[in-house]
Amino acid sequence: MPSSHNKARETRVNRYMPMITQPVDRRRFITAAFSLPAALYFTPGLFAEELLKTPAQTEGPFYPGKLPLDSDNDLVIVGNSVTPAVGSITHLSGRILDPSGNPVRSATVEIWQVDNNGAYLHSNTGNRDKRDANFQGYGRFETSSTGEYRFRTIKPVKYPGRTPHIHFKIKAAGQPSLTTQCYVKGDPGNDRDGVLRGIRDDYQRESVMVAFQPLPQSKIGELAARFDIVLGETPSEDRGPGRGIGKRGPRPRA
Repeated sequence: MPSSHNKARETRVNRYMPMITQPVDRRRFITAAFSLPAALYFTPGLFAEELLKTPAQTEGPFYPGKLPLDSDNDLVIVGNSVTPAVGSITHLSGRILDPSGNPVRSATVEIWQVDNNGAYLHSNTGNRDKRDANFQGYGRFETSSTGEYRFRTIKPVKYPGRTPHIHFKIKAAGQPSLTTQCYVKGDPGNDRDGVLRGIRDDYQRESVMVAFQPLPQSKIGELAARFDIVLGETPSEDRGPGRGIGKRGPRPRA
């Protein structure tokens, strides 16, 4: 049972999520993160004590061996193509925060994930012949002064050995780098996923579960997902009994 201290530290930033109310084209999307007022993203003094840190997780073997020429924050369209990737288009956003709740500006946020066929961009992906050439597979974004990041991607899908997830890597000056993953809240495969179950702290495990919800007024079935990330935890950090990343049993797939 999680302690009352852990419960008090549970982060509650999702209620400050700015809602996207209409479909966004590529040019407008890439610049949208810089056009909204900072007050929507961060309220000074909101956090009275240290937030629950986002757990560090394995990078896995499929970080791109070679970064694509197009590595912006729109993974749905590659370069000047007019053909979008197959999958449920998702507007993925959030904030990068320090443990005190302060936004981390100019942090580099990288994401990578499988396409709708369960294939990574990496050359060693198991089903390379089925990879969707219209899906970028990797993207990066530099946070604004409010710590906000934004991507347009697809809802992750499962592949053999893993529940749906998206990999994240965050690098920021003066902060320890963090590699983690986010998951689809309520997916039936979550309870069987070795990487996710390796997070032993109940509240940390819950913090990486993300709701993928219908985007209001979208005519093409787009989704919105919010994943706020609190820096400060590293894989080598001593978390004490019952906390952190489990290291028992065979190494799970990433």
